[in-house]
Amino acid sequence: MCRHLGYVGPPASVGELLLRGPHSLRTQSWAPRDMRGGGTINADGFGVAWWGPDPATVTGYRNPDPIWTDPAVEEVLPQLTAQAVLGSVRSATVGMPVQRSACAPFRWKHWAFSHNGVVPQWRSVLTAVLSDLDVAATRAGMTRRYETSHLLEAEALTDSAALWVLLRRLLDPDTPAGLAENPVTALRLLVTTVLHHAPEARLNLLISDGGALWASICYHSLSALVTDEFAILSSEPYDDDPRWQPLPDRMLVHAEPGRLSVEPLELAGSTATESLGS
Repeated sequence: MCRHLGYVGPPASVGELLLRGPHSLRTQSWAPRDMRGGGTINADGFGVAWWGPDPATVTGYRNPDPIWTDPAVEEVLPQLTAQAVLGSVRSATVGMPVQRSACAPFRWKHWAFSHNGVVPQWRSVLTAVLSDLDVAATRAGMTRRYETSHLLEAEALTDSAALWVLLRRLLDPDTPAGLAENPVTALRLLVTTVLHHAPEARLNLLISDGGALWASICYHSLSALVTDEFAILSSEPYDDDPRWQPLPDRMLVHAEPGRLSVEPLELAGSTATESLGS
């Protein structure tokens, strides 16, 4: 699958965060400790998104080549400073393209997104998920519906890119209220609805708006390092700092400096289908 890392805190070097610690994100690309299936290395591209002083603006860099082959990681990215960073290294699912547009983080407005996992039979599954969201939106009286054609907005023919299309519509502040009033609700609704159609899906999603981090944990590992000054979520700890906390499976996470919230993923009525009473 993949490895990813999110940081929010005082301005830090973008490149240094990718290289930080003896088990950095770059090291995890070729020597992961806890992949839990889906390959042994992450050599199918990488990417990083970062936010400067203005959290409304997110910038990104992506490369379909392995992270250890790109000199920009040591020569350019360390010169950039950001208050929030989201990085990812990719192990492509068999049959999915290895190209720049398929590499996370995916960006939209002030958001960035990464997916560690896989949705089996993703085309049919996510079409069914979108249909459920469409029905839920209609029942909620929303004028902007979730039509099948929206999946064509995906940057690449991958499950991750299609998941981002669905999630960003739930996060869209221009969509009338009714389905997701905050990022935790959006993650819960999307992940549980996907699991309704594909119980074996692996769905570690990580998003940031430049001010906080949110994640879902479904099958793959995730750890948190949160202090009063900064917050980090990472697929694997990059060092032996005793403050790292391994997080349990089937959880939703909200992290920002001085705050770590972890709550169960699945609650009654959490899927689009259940919320409609079907």
